[in-house]
Parts: sequence; structure tokens; C-alpha cells
Amino acid sequence: MNQTKPTHLSDKQLAARLGVHPKTPWRWAREGTFPKPIKLTPGVTRWRVADIEKWEAERGGGADA
Repeated sequence: MNQTKPTHLSDKQLAARLGVHPKTPWRWAREGTFPKPIKLTPGVTRWRVADIEKWEAERGGGADA
């Protein structure tokens, strides 16, 4: 069985990855300090993993904003 790396994360997945509350990525994006999410379909908004990895690399991998 081939497991592929996800390309998009939900707010809950992102919060777990960063160790923050699920509302925090939304606030950071609104403040302009975090990548903006994209709307995949009506009612489904996700963050691109590539955007998050770039943000983490720029910050040294920390989630403190």
C-alpha cells in the first residue's frame, strides 16, 4: 500500500502540527503573518503544505508568532 504525503491541511491538522489552537492559523492569516488558505470547494478551505513548509523554514521551524 502506497501512502502519499498530504498536499493540503485543514485548520485542525495545521493546529496539531504547530501546537496551537485551530483558530490561530486563521488569525495569523488575517494579520498577514501566515500563508493564506485556499478554497478548494464551497465549504472546504485548506492550507497548502508547501506554503506551510516555506513559512516554517523562514521562521526556523517555530510556531511562535
